[in-house]
Amino acid sequence: MGKTVSLGKALEDVRILRKEGKKIVFTNGCFDIMHAGHVRYLRKARSMGDALIVGLNSDSSIRAIKGDLRPIVPEKERAEVLSALCSVDYVILFNEETPIRLITAIKPDVLAKGADWASGQIVGAGVVMEAGGKVARIPLVKGKSTTNIIKKILTIHKIDVEKRDKKF
Repeated sequence: MGKTVSLGKALEDVRILRKEGKKIVFTNGCFDIMHAGHVRYLRKARSMGDALIVGLNSDSSIRAIKGDLRPIVPEKERAEVLSALCSVDYVILFNEETPIRLITAIKPDVLAKGADWASGQIVGAGVVMEAGGKVARIPLVKGKSTTNIIKKILTIHKIDVEKRDKKF
């Protein structure tokens, strides 16, 4: 998990990257049950700059946002999976409900979010634009979501249980 770093370490590296003229991209999310939509989203975000920093909601952060039944995959495993992607350069776990603290500290050149977020609802957009950066809304892959995966699993297993019950 060498790509999972503290905010302090990321800031040290960002200073070096900026001295080299590199463009920093930041995005964030839960990334619970990784799927092709996540991979494509992160690849597109990374293509907007030279280094991609992913703010990853911690388990407690996700529970505060989505309820006690989430996340499905624990934070250390989600961080490990994200770190394995070539499009991701850094992963920073955060406990708050929003990544505003990270965005304010990093001041990325590009703040990337899914197009399901309206421009006026993107946390940190003002901070990034005031610092001279831009906000990019990336189209989502239709039908690809963790919620859809969970629903499919529940549906399939309910059917399997009903078939099994009828046999016995």
